[in-house]
Amino acid sequence: MAYQIYFVRHGKTWYNEYEKMQGWSDTPLTDDGVEVAQKAAEALRNVNFAAAVTSDMKRAVDTTRIITRRNKNNLVPQELSEFREQFYGYFEGRSIDESWFAIGKPHNARTFSDIVQKYGFDATMDFVKEADPLHDAESADEYWSRIERGFKKLDRIAHDGDKILVVTHSITILGFAIRYPTPGLKVDDIPANASLTIMERDNGVNKVTKYNQSLID
Repeated sequence: MAYQIYFVRHGKTWYNEYEKMQGWSDTPLTDDGVEVAQKAAEALRNVNFAAAVTSDMKRAVDTTRIITRRNKNNLVPQELSEFREQFYGYFEGRSIDESWFAIGKPHNARTFSDIVQKYGFDATMDFVKEADPLHDAESADEYWSRIERGFKKLDRIAHDGDKILVVTHSITILGFAIRYPTPGLKVDDIPANASLTIMERDNGVNKVTKYNQSLID
């Protein structure tokens, strides 16, 4: 069975505005966040989605509802906690720059992008858990095991040839693009709020064919 997954990042939130770590912590969409979600909804209104799925974080749920209310198929979103962002543990709600500096310092890296470039995406996740004083943050194995459970749930929802909307989070989408790229895929930044990334899932094999596509004119 083969189907397409349309991953959309949620609209801008207050923690995005204040540049704070936001994994399982949750803040509402800003007015700008609602506006970009509405523009994404307009761009996707005629896509023939067979189902709509969202992370259970409020910022993703609210973005999904904005999109589905405008979509021609009038879908009822299904919440799946498996598509949450990585859990940052102790670093939740703290400054992004200060957190990644603390996480990367033992490895001679200063920023998120620096850590990923030097060590890879999975090692970066493991470094978060390592740096968390309580080690509550998710490791790469814990994170990808959860995500794989989410894909298996999508398989039970989807039919051959379907298009499935999934509203989720920035680092999650970036991780998909790094882990499941197609030749020539350009992955040079974190996906923008309300941007579109498309994945082909064919008998359990994932390939990201488009990344961080703007839905805003």
